[in-house]
Amino acid sequence: MIKNLFILSLTTLVFYSCGQSNTETAINTKEAKIITAGGTVSEIVSALGFQNQIIATDITSTYPSDLQKLPSIGYRNQIKAEGILALGPDMVLAEKGYLTEDVTQQLLSTGIVLRFFDKPQQISETYRLISELGEFLEVQEKASQLNEALQDDEAALKAYVSENNGKGKSKVAFVMARGLETVFLAGEETFAASLIEMAGGEFAGQGFKDFIPLTPEAIVSVNPDYLLFFDSGLATIGGKEGVSQIRGIDQTSAYQKERILAFDGHYLSGFGPRVAKAALELAKSIREN
Repeated sequence: MIKNLFILSLTTLVFYSCGQSNTETAINTKEAKIITAGGTVSEIVSALGFQNQIIATDITSTYPSDLQKLPSIGYRNQIKAEGILALGPDMVLAEKGYLTEDVTQQLLSTGIVLRFFDKPQQISETYRLISELGEFLEVQEKASQLNEALQDDEAALKAYVSENNGKGKSKVAFVMARGLETVFLAGEETFAASLIEMAGGEFAGQGFKDFIPLTPEAIVSVNPDYLLFFDSGLATIGGKEGVSQIRGIDQTSAYQKERILAFDGHYLSGFGPRVAKAALELAKSIREN
């Protein structure tokens, strides 16, 4: 028993030491070559003034648009340590859980600075992520300015929602589509629930969590006033004309009144510095259409 505890303690110490020496490596953040993984991390790092230092990123990093011109390291479990190391970065900043454990350990063993950050799903978490990245990159003042701009956007959102409360709440369902054979309905504890509620709408996916396969019974039972899609997802089913091919959709008020909305996926779900603007745009769409 004592021997096992000693081995466990030693293993933990070695792992911890590797992580500490890795993340505390002396490096000039103003000159560091950076690879980012995760669209929200990439957007904030860019907004903090480091876009020109990003040498590669993943396929979800679509904003600012110039990031799409950079070499791509791939997507989640497709990402390989060898591909990252070949690009010669000084640091890798990634969304927590984005890299596999094997890739993480390989990167840690090289001395590259590696730091993970939680992806926001609430606006309060957006403020925190901006501050965390600002502190890590040693640009706290810039992070404070970015948070102040977000506060202004949030104030404008709240003012609009408050002014339009008298019009009643529209019920909004978010549909995740990847072709007609892969269609899901968003439930509680998703970005969609947070964003729709921020926009002053009534979230349609109550009573279940995450995403569930969209069945005719499910969509008819919630009967939303609006159907919300990623524009890329909507394109996979043939655009608005293809929505009718999803079984049960034609029985909803949203479809019958042609209330089908589509937004850029990262803009809608990223919960980055533009999250309040995205929510305001959605708020106006579900009240003025």
